[in-house]
This record gives sequence, C-alpha cells and structure tokens, in this order.
Amino acid sequence: MASGILPEDAAVFFVPIMTLLLGILIGYLAQRSGYCSIGGFRDYFLFRHTRLLSGYLALIVASFAGYLLFWFLTPAAMEHFFWALTSGPATPIPGAPGGLDAAAYLIFSIVPGFFIGLIAVLIGGCPIRQTVMASEGNYRAAWFFVGMCAGSILFAALVSGWVVALMKTLGFGA
Repeated sequence: MASGILPEDAAVFFVPIMTLLLGILIGYLAQRSGYCSIGGFRDYFLFRHTRLLSGYLALIVASFAGYLLFWFLTPAAMEHFFWALTSGPATPIPGAPGGLDAAAYLIFSIVPGFFIGLIAVLIGGCPIRQTVMASEGNYRAAWFFVGMCAGSILFAALVSGWVVALMKTLGFGA
C-alpha cells in the first residue's frame, strides 16, 4: 500500500469523519439553493435556465476533486481510484461485489438510472431534493425517502444476488 500524508490508522477515522462533515455541508447547500438534478435538466431543456444545472455540474467537479484530495491524503483508503485508467474494460472492478466486469456495471448504471429519472420526473424532484424536502417536513417526500430506503434494502437482500448470477451466466463475470 502506498503511504500518504496521514498514517493508515488515522485514515480509518479521517475518511468517515470528513465524509460526514462534507455530507452535512452538501445537505445544507442543497437545502439553501433548492438543488435538484432533474429540475436542472428540466429547466435547461424547457427554459434554457442553467442555475440548477450549474449546481449539478459543480457537484460532479467537486466530487472528483474530493476523491483526488482523499486519494492524496490517504492512498490506502483509495487504492483503486485510478482503476479505469490502468486496466481494460473487460477486467473486474476491484472491490466490487460479484466480480463482474465494467460492462455489467455500466448496464447496472443505465437501466436503474432510467427508472430513477422517470420516477423523479413523476414525483417532481430527484432523490436529493426529496430528501431535503423530507427534512423540511414534506410528508410526501418523507414517504418517498422511506420507500427509497426500503427498496434499497430489499434489492440488496433479495434481488442483487439473482442479478449478479444472471450477469455471470450471460458472460459478464470473471
């Protein structure tokens, strides 16, 4: 393992604490700005307004910068950060469950992403916006948040094993 600025023992505590603090900061900024990724695309395509969309792009850039910062401070915690640049697309992703290759995870991103986008349009906001609205006291958004958490648990407990087995049968696994 590569050594960084912080020793490995400190990295065990540093990464979760920084993640919690950054999560609080991002939640505060999302609440104050009315952030919504789906609303950003909606406003851009319908009205050519870029205020919410620029927040979405800023979140992507800040996330990458944050990963680079964590990688610089604690490379042991982020040892596979540059995996995509150092290996081919048909190799399994290090540390990913199921030992599937990158094409399977691309499929896992596109198909559920389509359904999340569809549901977000139907309920009037992305999951981040619904979480913020739930914390502001919106009961409809709170029920969405409860359903999102329950659906995640059910998928992880019941469905994901079947999906991984199916993808391996189709030839997407190691």
